[in-house]
Amino acid sequence: MPINLPPDEARFYFSPDRAASPILDVVGAMALRIAVAGLRLGIFDALAAGPRTAKDLAADLSADPNALELLLDALDGVGYLERTGTAYANGPAAQSLRGDYGKILLFWDVLIGRLWGNLEESIRTGRPGVDFYDWMADHPDTLARFQDLQRANVDQLARDAVDAVPLPGDATRLLDLGGGHGEFSVAYCRAYDRLSATMVDRPETLALAGESLAAEGMSHRITLHAADLFDRMEFHDQDVVLLFRILHTFPPAQAQALIRAAVNTLRPGGKLLVLENYPVPGAGVADNAFFRSFALNLHHTQGGRLHSPDELTAWIVEAGCSPPDRVALSGSPCDFLLVASRQTTDHGRDGTAR
Repeated sequence: MPINLPPDEARFYFSPDRAASPILDVVGAMALRIAVAGLRLGIFDALAAGPRTAKDLAADLSADPNALELLLDALDGVGYLERTGTAYANGPAAQSLRGDYGKILLFWDVLIGRLWGNLEESIRTGRPGVDFYDWMADHPDTLARFQDLQRANVDQLARDAVDAVPLPGDATRLLDLGGGHGEFSVAYCRAYDRLSATMVDRPETLALAGESLAAEGMSHRITLHAADLFDRMEFHDQDVVLLFRILHTFPPAQAQALIRAAVNTLRPGGKLLVLENYPVPGAGVADNAFFRSFALNLHHTQGGRLHSPDELTAWIVEAGCSPPDRVALSGSPCDFLLVASRQTTDHGRDGTAR
């Protein structure tokens, strides 16, 4: 929430005993719902041209003027709007909601509101409370929003990854496991004219990706292959395999098995690229809080886990690759890229993820 506490109030809520600080969680929870209501009603877009009154806005938004004024006052109270007299204007935080942060709030509102209701049960049992991807398959609007959010968040990251790891000049085959939105495959194909990619993911995810690829004129370069990642891999002699931001959706045993299967699709000397995120030492308070909460979300909604670079390195070597290089991505300090080559000796593993 963008509420700005003056120093005297901050000292009260963040005093050594912090007895009153839980009320800020209540305000934060309400602020999320208030902001999402504003987004869905179109308030922030309607105020983009300048200040307006509740009565004036109500006519354009098909809302009750009295109820709308209550919402506008609440948005002012939590810091999204600024009120002068009877007119309301977007504050700085509201401007960000008109971009990617608005998509982020809409997605997390659905995720927390609908999937976290039985969080304590998954803690008792140690098992996920819901299958996130099965649930999204039944909620196509949320799946589309998730794909849009992912696509927006990885645009620069994809370019950074391409720049950081040059591919062999003769590379023609790229396999993108769990490619989802398709931005990583697109970035590599744009950088290498001879390269073609195959994306493997769930059918409902690939249906959305196909629309995006067609719009970008990349359908002829990128093949979509609908399959469970834990079916036997029928791909061979790949020059490059991407496991980008997919391993954290699985527990350790499955993540390790998927690495083995990915390596088994590579030609000798082919490159395995693994992109994941993990909290860095010295991360800020907000980053630290987010990653710890995100790790809990992975357990509850997918049975997944954040895997450390050291864990992934050990699994990559065990699967038959050279010890990977760790590549830092300057624009995203919590993301890391591991780059390894399949050894020319065959370890005799079948690579099947079970």
